[in-house]
Amino acid sequence: MNILLKSGKVYDPKNKIFGKKKDIFITDGMITSKEKIKGKIDSIIDCTDKIVMPGAIDLHTHIGGGKVNIARLMLEEFHTDNEGKYDSSNIIAPTTIKTGLKYIEMGYTSCFEPALLPINARQAHSEMSDIPFIDKGGYALLGNDDFFLDLIKKNSSQSMINDYVAFILNASQSLGIKVVNPGGINAFKFNQRALDVDEKSKYYDITPRKIISVLTRAIYDLGIPHPLHVHCSNLGIPGNFLSTIETIKAAGGLPMHVTHIQFHSYGNNGDKKFSSASVEIANILNNTDNLTCDVGQIMFGQTVTMSGDSMSQHKNHKHAHPHKWMCMDIECDAGCGVVPFKYRDNIYVNAMQWVIGLEIFLLANDPWKIFLTTDHPNGAPFTSYPHLIKLLMNKTFRDDILAQLPPDVQKHSVLKSIKREYTLNEIAIMTRSAPAEILGLYKKGNFSFGSDADITIYDTKINDIEEMFAHPSMVLKNGTVVVKDGKIKEYLWGKTHTVKPDYDESIQKTLSKYFEKNHTMSLENYQISNQEMIDHIGSEVETTDCKYSRKQ
Repeated sequence: MNILLKSGKVYDPKNKIFGKKKDIFITDGMITSKEKIKGKIDSIIDCTDKIVMPGAIDLHTHIGGGKVNIARLMLEEFHTDNEGKYDSSNIIAPTTIKTGLKYIEMGYTSCFEPALLPINARQAHSEMSDIPFIDKGGYALLGNDDFFLDLIKKNSSQSMINDYVAFILNASQSLGIKVVNPGGINAFKFNQRALDVDEKSKYYDITPRKIISVLTRAIYDLGIPHPLHVHCSNLGIPGNFLSTIETIKAAGGLPMHVTHIQFHSYGNNGDKKFSSASVEIANILNNTDNLTCDVGQIMFGQTVTMSGDSMSQHKNHKHAHPHKWMCMDIECDAGCGVVPFKYRDNIYVNAMQWVIGLEIFLLANDPWKIFLTTDHPNGAPFTSYPHLIKLLMNKTFRDDILAQLPPDVQKHSVLKSIKREYTLNEIAIMTRSAPAEILGLYKKGNFSFGSDADITIYDTKINDIEEMFAHPSMVLKNGTVVVKDGKIKEYLWGKTHTVKPDYDESIQKTLSKYFEKNHTMSLENYQISNQEMIDHIGSEVETTDCKYSRKQ
């Protein structure tokens, strides 16, 4: 089928198109050119007075896995109204169907689960395959599992560690590697309540710095496009910006992506011993090659925090709202903590968190290095993205909210003095082009010939930027109109994106013995094949080439 999107105001930063009036041609779900069209145009969509962007990409959102289901079960009261009917407006821990519906209604066409536990990968993929519309993928959790830590303790070669990392990516059908509180989750099991960057775990005698160094090297050596996805030590602790900076240095100049950096950018100045360190963190981001981050912006209101950082979640359980929480473990491979939480604008610490995230956004010089996230749902549900975009694009709007916060907030922050307002092009970079680039999804986030026709169309006649981004006039997925004027027109299911780096398969002999001794699952059942993904899980797999394209 041939489609023409006619006369739209196109934003395609990868191809340096910044609001230019342009026609876009689609054939069989792919971007093409007028010259390549064979036969007649089957459908012409008038995009006059419309903004046309590639489909948005959320590179960090908790949409599948055990912790998500725990949150759903724990917070049943947030899914029903007083009569017991489903409340479609509340998406704190939405169902798979509701997740897909709300994302596509906002023009998001690809989303990625950042904490896929390899031993639970089958369940996570099964759950994500049930999410309509969006392409998806996951980052496998490493850095706290005993096999990996034992490799380091035994001074195993980097090549053997690389083989293990590559095996995990293949076996779990993942797109990247995530490390949460490096070594800290494992240390917590031996009753350590904190683990700083250069502090050794009592059992393995290994520092988080060493874990970061080894894993960043493995990702680089294997040519995996997405850098090591790092949840730093000391999440939420006043003064933790220092350990965040040391964690960044631990990569030794190799690529690293620091996730939900807002939670790791706290100072300890002032009477309340809690202040913004956004200036220090932004300086590091602006002056460090191969460093990227997403923010994890908090928004005021009810949400639920869910994290593999069981050490941090246990520490925060006393703040649970409502008063219930849970920490658990699966096969001693990783931790999980679920703590419901309500961010309040009249609470100094919560207000400072809101300020710190915005400051980092606005102090970051390069929109290709910073990504729009709320760490859904930890900072806020993903449906708050349009509101966040308005905060970034409208200084008067954010200043009006800042003025309503506790007076002490402005004494320990610089937000009021920042005049910057994001442009539409910068929003397109941080929500489309840059996520596609850093994930190695070269057919996403742009209108190049042969790219996927995932497209979001906004109406410029809507004066309020929040309303415009919340309700696109049309969304296309693989060239099919799935949303028009706020209504779902057709259901589609997306692909799962993976990487499949090569490795020495002899490591499976060692792993097989380890599994027989320590796990309830055999190594054979641990691995998920492409055919199983298609036949039983129900998702087509698209594999990204492992070719490193960033400078060391």
